[in-house]
Amino acid sequence: MPAIPENGVVRIACQHSAAETVAKLETMLQAKGVKLFAIVDHSGEAEKGGLKMPNTKLLIFGNPKGGTPLMLASPGVALDLPLKILVAEDTGGKVWISYNAPAYLQQRHNLPAELLPNIAVIEAVAANAAQ
Repeated sequence: MPAIPENGVVRIACQHSAAETVAKLETMLQAKGVKLFAIVDHSGEAEKGGLKMPNTKLLIFGNPKGGTPLMLASPGVALDLPLKILVAEDTGGKVWISYNAPAYLQQRHNLPAELLPNIAVIEAVAANAAQ
């Protein structure tokens, strides 16, 4: 099992623009039958407020068949569900994908090991979107 980052957040470099990465994530989630609940456009809202921010979007997604057993086992995990992936461009124009490490969420909420696959899918989705 890979080491858990100190703050629990995995950050991987992306090979595409933020817009392309978001589109790729949307397509992958749809193909897997995962509901995309919302895309929060942090940079768009910043612009509306007269502020400049590199392209930053948060995708919020999930599947009740995966999330419900987790919340039944540890109701506090609802604070971290649905799952989220952040797609953010840095000031140099490089795009990064960030998400909470499943093992971190397991530790944080004392989730049974057999339920870890319910949230571990985020690792493959993020890795595929970054390529």
